[in-house]
Parts: sequence; C-alpha cells; structure tokens
Amino acid sequence: MQTVLVASLKGSICLLFLVSINGSISPLLDYRLGPGPPERHLAQQESTGDGSQDEKWNGNAPLNEDGTGLKHPLPGNGPATTVTERIVETVVAREDDAGIEEKVSAAFVILTRNRDLKDLRETLIQLEDRINRKYHYPYVFLNNEPFSDEFKEKISKFGLIPKEHWSYPEWINQTKAAESGFFFRHPLMDKYKWYWRVEPGVKFACDVDYDPFLFMEKNNKKYGFTISLKEYEATVPTLWKTTMAYMDKRKDLIPETNLMEFVTKDDGKYNLCHFWSNFEIASLDFLRSEEYLSYFDYLDKEGGFFYERWGDAPVHSLAVAMFLNKNQVHWFEDIGYYHGPLWNCPKGKANDNLLSPARRKANGAR
Repeated sequence: MQTVLVASLKGSICLLFLVSINGSISPLLDYRLGPGPPERHLAQQESTGDGSQDEKWNGNAPLNEDGTGLKHPLPGNGPATTVTERIVETVVAREDDAGIEEKVSAAFVILTRNRDLKDLRETLIQLEDRINRKYHYPYVFLNNEPFSDEFKEKISKFGLIPKEHWSYPEWINQTKAAESGFFFRHPLMDKYKWYWRVEPGVKFACDVDYDPFLFMEKNNKKYGFTISLKEYEATVPTLWKTTMAYMDKRKDLIPETNLMEFVTKDDGKYNLCHFWSNFEIASLDFLRSEEYLSYFDYLDKEGGFFYERWGDAPVHSLAVAMFLNKNQVHWFEDIGYYHGPLWNCPKGKANDNLLSPARRKANGAR
C-alpha cells in the first residue's frame, strides 16, 4: 500500500489527510452508487508500480451488471440505499468529470458532528441518488470537534472549523454565529463560488433533472431556498432593532431595489419571515461581499448571537432582503425536500416520482 494516513495536530485542531506516494494530499472519500446489499464497502487505491492506480475491492463489493467494478458505475444501478466508498487521489476532480459538459465551482457544505453520522449518511445517499450522481460535486464537512475514525472513514471530505470561529472571542459569539458568518471563511471553501447547505437527516424526495448550481449562475441568482416561515420572536427580540440601526449607519451599502418588503409588514415593522437555511444554495461571492461582511460583523459585536439566539436563517434572510433584489432570489419549488416537520412538495409530480430511479424501475414505471 503506497498511501499513508497523516494526522496533523496544531493546538485544538486535528486534521487527517490521505497522502499518496507522489506527495499529493487528499482528505476525500468518494461516494458512488451501485448495486448490492445495503452494506457499504470501502476500497483503497494501490499503486501498480507504473504510476497508474488500480482498485483493490473488498470481495463482497458490488459490481456492475456486466461484472465490472464500480469504478465507472452504470446508470441506474442498484437501490437508493446502496453506496460505494473509495479513496481517491485528488480533492476536487472525479474520475468521470470529463463526461460532464458544464459545471460550476461549487460544493455541498455540511456543518455536522460525529453523532450525526447515521442521519448524515442517509441524507447523502438520497442526495447522490436524486441529484449529485449526475454532476459529482464535492462535499465539504465541517465539525467543531475532531472527527471520529468511523466518521472519517465514511465521509468524503472533512475539515475542522478553527477554534476561534466556534469559541468565545473577546466579543461573544457562539455556534449560531459560526453558521451565519464563518463557515465560508474556512480554507476548504476558498476555491468555491457556490455552496449548497445540507443538514444531516433531511430528505430529498424527487429526482432533479438539471444542475441547480448551473441554473443559479446562468440566471444571475444569488440565493435559493425551498421553504420560508416565521421565526420565533422570543429568540430574536432585538435583531430587527439592531438591523435597523445598521441600515441607518450604512445607507451607502443598501440599494434602492432591495427585497425589504419580504421581511416587513405594511407599517414597516419586522414580520419575522425568513428563508429556512437548512436548505440554501447561495453565492459565496455574496457572503464574502463588503455588504454582507459589514452587516455580520456589526451583528457579531452586538452580542445577540449569544444573548439571544440569532441564527443563520434570520440573519441570512435579512441580508438577502437588504442587499439583493427579487430577481436575484429563487424559490426551488421543483425540489422535493423535507426537514421535519415541513415538506416542500413540487406541484404536478406524480407520486411515483417520490421513489428512487431503481425503485420506479422495479415498479414497472417508465
């Protein structure tokens, strides 16, 4: 075996990398769909001595119908509950990217903890089956504690949120502040222009036959959502007052054609409406912009992330309302999505479309 595991310890930060014999570093395990029983199988790449890579598969690992390994899975193979994991050499490239005509610089982003592993794996299986098996976008997993060995085995790309992003700085901020302002500042996110926020345990109920990232970029969208609802007022009693104070100080950053009507009543008071951020597809350029960073830093220093419960959903929603116009925001009404207790159920979708491709085939659906 010519790959080694290297643990990097620095203060409270622990990262585990896969280092190949040629010096390349990869924290990526690649998910692939395939037939076979629900058990997951891990295969490791080994050097053949001539610089090429050959895959050594577990004897029980699933195969394509023609007997070939799942290095190049055939379309539609296997039930949605089957995943094959293997180590790959590079973080971004996937072996069959060449067959994908057009992609954007994007990743799925998941803030998670070790205890979320079971729910997370179920979510990833659905996400791959419904959407990402066609496009093969990478995943970025961020944790506020060292990942367990089991977690690192199962998940495709991992890193740690630096302690200063999760712990108490000289002005108080907490986990909610990290979700609202810091995840996109993590080094693993530097190369990406778009992110899709995913939470462990959510469900994707319908096939998506287009690339949502590409749709956002081509149509000049900046923020996409599936569900909107009202925030609990008791958790954000001073957020609106603080936001209004910010708007008064930074009128120079707020365009006239904004979306403030989404978050205000007829009398101009806060209506508590927000986009549910457990599903959001957004431009990282927007979150890195002077406007958003100025707003977030102002909120952060006011201390409401700690003293109240200012979360990423109302904060992102207010930022979107202030700095974007309605043409830059998109409702993904065609994506079947569940985060307990709410569904976004697309209109006009036949009930059979709620099944995976393999299960529809088994039911005789065309």
